Amino acid sequence: MTATRRGRPGYDLESLLTVAVTVFNERGYDGTSMEDLSQRLGISKSAIYHHVTSKDALLRMAMDRALDGLFDALERTRRLDAPAIDKLEHLVRTSVEVLQDRLPYVTLLLRARGNTEIERAALQRRRQFDRYVAGLVRQAEADGDVRPDVDPATTARLLFGMVNSLIEWYRPAHSDLADAVCAIAFHGLRTREDER
Repeated sequence: MTATRRGRPGYDLESLLTVAVTVFNERGYDGTSMEDLSQRLGISKSAIYHHVTSKDALLRMAMDRALDGLFDALERTRRLDAPAIDKLEHLVRTSVEVLQDRLPYVTLLLRARGNTEIERAALQRRRQFDRYVAGLVRQAEADGDVRPDVDPATTARLLFGMVNSLIEWYRPAHSDLADAVCAIAFHGLRTREDER
């Protein structure tokens, strides 16, 4: 467990974490030093250490911020009394909302490659999330609501690949993004013949 220390007046852990995640996304975690963070913040390294014990502590907090949001969405989905296809759509929608709300943190998570123990632990949690999604797809297929000619794990990866790609281009002006993703994912691109 990371020990969090009481900070100096004028600086708080939240603003430090926000800046750290921005710099990690710009330079990469491995390419960012505590000196880089102190320069960006305009404070000394010792001032940073009043808030956190290490750069790793910042990475862990950032990864947890993204993953906790996604797992909260997953738990809300699990509690729904609904068919698997509706749960799947709910999870896609709420995952897009988490991405919109926590964009820098989710971006950092999705760029993690397992170079550190913290990244490996985060990737393991992501795999748990992915397994749940694949299970929903399998159930929806068994219910006759998802096409059976595509492997459920592939369908899950394609679906969340679309969601995850949002980190590359999303800007806050897209307020109806969850609706757009769900419309394309669950209803397709083509207009229906009977609507032409």
